[in-house]
Amino acid sequence: MPGDIHVRDSVSIPESELAWRFSRSSGPGGQHVNTSATAAELSFDVANSPSLPEPYRQRALERLAGRLSGGVLSIRAEEYRSQARNRDAARARLAAILSEAIAPPPKKRIPKKKPRGINERRLENKRRRSDIKKQRSGRWH
Repeated sequence: MPGDIHVRDSVSIPESELAWRFSRSSGPGGQHVNTSATAAELSFDVANSPSLPEPYRQRALERLAGRLSGGVLSIRAEEYRSQARNRDAARARLAAILSEAIAPPPKKRIPKKKPRGINERRLENKRRRSDIKKQRSGRWH
């Protein structure tokens, strides 16, 4: 399906769930930029999407809470001079943002025990340094 955006594993978003708006873009382009609607704004309703399984939806809503407006994620792309390239950029950005948002939480790090030799070397270096400083202070006072 060429219109689908692959997010992660078996999760894809069909083109029918995306809402597009186009407007004039700022930046270089000369007279062309004044007449063409090249900036693309992509909206995706995360809260009501049937494509996202429930656990993924909840995770995305939690992690993207600061970016959502009424459960809708909006992405604006205007870095290119053509509307098609801006559409592709917005779709790629949506896929990356959603992929990161629905990723499983990282595994908890289990700290390992320091080897005994490392600790002994550290303590020996401290003793040696301490002795050096003691020798210094005893000589001049």
